[in-house]
Amino acid sequence: MKNKRMFWNIVEKIETLIGSGAYPPGSRLPPERELAETYKVSRPTIREAIIALEVRQRVEVKTSSGVYVLEMPNSRQESMPCSAFELTQARALIEGEAAALAAVTITEPELEKLKLTLEAMQNGTNADQADREFHMIISNATRNNAVVLAVENLWKLRDTRDDIKNAYKNVCSQSDSDRLDEHTRIYNALKNRDSQAARSAMHHHFNRLINALFAVSEAKALEEVKRKSNETRGLYSLSHLVN
Repeated sequence: MKNKRMFWNIVEKIETLIGSGAYPPGSRLPPERELAETYKVSRPTIREAIIALEVRQRVEVKTSSGVYVLEMPNSRQESMPCSAFELTQARALIEGEAAALAAVTITEPELEKLKLTLEAMQNGTNADQADREFHMIISNATRNNAVVLAVENLWKLRDTRDDIKNAYKNVCSQSDSDRLDEHTRIYNALKNRDSQAARSAMHHHFNRLINALFAVSEAKALEEVKRKSNETRGLYSLSHLVN
């Protein structure tokens, strides 16, 4: 038990150094002998610690080369490609069920907060912030922290990825009245404690949004085709010969 405690202690110390940036992703850890001297433990204890770090995906052992620090799993997830269409589909699936659950658990004070966000959307007062707050109130009303975390992470993607931000901006700026109507429909379903209606209203909201995203994408693609066509027409035009 003492040896186990020792190698887990080493694991925690090395993970702390990795987290602090002392050993950044891609860097090589000091040799086994040096680590044993630094932490005043045996080399087998260091080997056990390295194995544990490898299992936890913090390091990679390369034969005849050394032990290299890996990126944090969350960092790899954040760099994973994700389109506005994928994000919207995921939001529909997760937030649809969140609305259905919240219809049973939401409180009167939370309904009042939702009503205030609708008023903000209607008045145009920080409408985008009110939109986000509306969805977060619903996720919190589920009383399920995993749901809250999932919704928060999806909103984080929406707010931090430039391509997704631009795609949503092009859509949301053109549909304030649709957005208000859809959120009002969700609110009414929650107020009536109707899970099926809440789920349906949330799906309706995201269905309109994803179709609008497709419309914008198609318009941009068509514009690009026209631009390239005009360039080609200018290159091969015979107008100067027939005029």
